[in-house]
Amino acid sequence: MTTYQEGYEYYVTKCEQFGLQPINFSNFIEQLSQEQLDRFNEHARKVKENTES
Repeated sequence: MTTYQEGYEYYVTKCEQFGLQPINFSNFIEQLSQEQLDRFNEHARKVKENTES
């Protein structure tokens, strides 16, 4: 879930940068496509492998 939280924080930062109101975390996660979830999971796997090496 940490990776999703990092993605959400980046999203909120970009919303603030452009003067937009971000949606809440639950809605953010629910609105992600399967492709986006798969990419988050792949990124998390790579990060975990790099920290274990």
